[in-house]
Amino acid sequence: MSQTVTTRHHHFTLNTDGRRHPMANTLTLLAGCLAVVSAVSAWYPSTHLVGSWTGGFGLLAGLWSQMVSATTAERFINVSAMIVSGVGLLFGLAHGGLY
Repeated sequence: MSQTVTTRHHHFTLNTDGRRHPMANTLTLLAGCLAVVSAVSAWYPSTHLVGSWTGGFGLLAGLWSQMVSATTAERFINVSAMIVSGVGLLFGLAHGGLY
């Protein structure tokens, strides 16, 4: 009994509609990176400056990216990045603020 085995490799892409969106993708990745930095900084009270500023910029980048996003994958990452950036901003403000 011979059967052909096909393997499909699915890779993650932000362009689920088949078209390129370089500005929207760049903003989405920027918002995601700022959110990660803000979240890591939230765990250490001595890095409240980094956490609060990257949280604020991540929130703004996520909002702007949400306005120009074209696909659901971009929107999912944008909303997640905005939530994480907001939490990082709030922890940064609670630990000492922006200055």
